[in-house]
Amino acid sequence: MAPSTPQTTLAIATTECPRCVQMDTSHDQVVRLQCLCLRAEVVAVLLSSIITLASAICLTQVATFSTTIYLHRCATHRALILHPAIAWLFRFALWMTTGLSTKEWVAVHRKHHAFTDKEGDPHSPYLKGFWPVQLGNVFYYVREARNRETIEKYAHDINLDRWDRLLFNNGWLGPAAGTFALCALIGVGWGLLAAGLHALIYVFFLSASINGLCHSRGYRTFDNTATNIQWLALVTGGEGLHNNHHAVPHSPKFSLRAGEIDPSWPIIRLLTRLKLARPYRTSEEISSSRIVAGETTALSN
Repeated sequence: MAPSTPQTTLAIATTECPRCVQMDTSHDQVVRLQCLCLRAEVVAVLLSSIITLASAICLTQVATFSTTIYLHRCATHRALILHPAIAWLFRFALWMTTGLSTKEWVAVHRKHHAFTDKEGDPHSPYLKGFWPVQLGNVFYYVREARNRETIEKYAHDINLDRWDRLLFNNGWLGPAAGTFALCALIGVGWGLLAAGLHALIYVFFLSASINGLCHSRGYRTFDNTATNIQWLALVTGGEGLHNNHHAVPHSPKFSLRAGEIDPSWPIIRLLTRLKLARPYRTSEEISSSRIVAGETTALSN
């Protein structure tokens, strides 16, 4: 047997073992597969997050437009008459997204107009402070909604029908059904998160801001204590034009001056053209009340 030389030893050492090569290749494939799986998981999480956020925003806007068009303009102030089928759809949407009672909401809001920023107002930042109303608006609402005297005095004309008794007065059942449907569509975890985000945005920001911000910040066109905030109006279906609304509560249109945008107004006009809605009062009748000059022109646009 020939003795090994340094060159021979080096050659043997540098020669790759076929088995080792195969193991290295397999390891690389595993690493690549793991990277692909990780990327897929990241993409899936991002897509799920986007879908969840979009779902929460959609739910909030459905609740917001149903609140301002049906609860506020139609039921509370009789500014608008809706076709029964459209009214039912709004009621169903409110039940699924908020669980609000029409009779209670109407009563609390009418009392707010009767005592705006005076003793008796259920949620005035002038009386209770800005931050208590902005952060705790829902608690002031619930307290007043449980006052039977308020309900009987300010919502005596709101009659309960069979749908109220069957569905809409079961406040917690609606949001529970809505959350269940959401979980079935996008998954339990993401569905619960979307429902939570919707509740947070609608209850603690948008609704609260109308009673907090819109009685504390913004500009005034008319002589009352409410204010207009255009950016807030864009995300609340027009509710941010609160000074205008307090000046002309019976107007179905909240934007009254050039440059103001009421997102609900195009929807109302479309429903009107389809014979599914109509103003309760004509623009001439609203103008004749002399609450605000020029209302006839504003409503005709």
